[in-house]
Amino acid sequence: MSAWPAEPAHGAARRVEAAPGLRLAALGERLLPLVLVAPALATVLLFFVYPLSYSIYDAVFEDGRWTWANFEKALALYGPDILLTLATVLLSLALIAVLAVAIGGYLTLGEHPGAVALLRWLYRWPLFIPFIVTAQMMRTFLAKNGMLNHALIGLGLYTPLEAPSLLDWRGVVVAFVWKQTPFVTLLVAGAMASLDRGYVEAARNLGAGRLRILVEILVPLVRQTLFVGLVLSFVIMLSVLSVPMMIVAGQPTLITVDMAFRITAYGDYGVANALGTISYLMTGVVAWLYLRYAVARAGRS
Repeated sequence: MSAWPAEPAHGAARRVEAAPGLRLAALGERLLPLVLVAPALATVLLFFVYPLSYSIYDAVFEDGRWTWANFEKALALYGPDILLTLATVLLSLALIAVLAVAIGGYLTLGEHPGAVALLRWLYRWPLFIPFIVTAQMMRTFLAKNGMLNHALIGLGLYTPLEAPSLLDWRGVVVAFVWKQTPFVTLLVAGAMASLDRGYVEAARNLGAGRLRILVEILVPLVRQTLFVGLVLSFVIMLSVLSVPMMIVAGQPTLITVDMAFRITAYGDYGVANALGTISYLMTGVVAWLYLRYAVARAGRS
């Protein structure tokens, strides 16, 4: 068997000279993803991780010593407000979920083209209205002498003396639901529209009505999208200051108002940060539930 011919010396020399260039190119390929992600990572560290860490540190440390005094004071003064905040947001989420599924279901299963087109045009408008404008609108709409009571009095359901004021936690729920339902509906309706119509047609051929198709077929298929929208809405509503400040007249109120009051009235950043840490824990629990659900769903698929 004949041997391979010897390689010319100048070819081996060229490969040796090219080796450092190849190593640099490989190093550049490995570093490129880090360079691309660096601005986003720096933004998260600077505007989220650092303020979060500083807030928690200020809540649990006083004069360089570990203490639970700020949390004890926050719970003693604002315990009812913490419970009211959680109950208000959870009730709002439940109503948002029902309305988002109902609107998304009608947009998907509705048989009247004109009504579907009108609803598709109308439901998105609150998306473009800021929370502070929403709060002012609800003050005008839900007050004792507001537009809602004027309409109900005109229908004979109330007398002027019997008309109630909804400028309390109920008004906050109305504002949150009105503002966040379009956001969740946009996600849910898009997910429903992307489903295979064969599921719906097969169910109709078997005699299922629209409500049964919605509850037993569409909702389970878009459950993850609905969950994402509700988690994001929970975080948004828990952080809103303008709505409870402008709607709730008195106590109890939401903890965002309490945090602002501790800072503006007393300069008490310790208790304010303790309340903020409690809100972090609330959102952390919701995020953990979502991640657990997403991991379990991924494991089943």
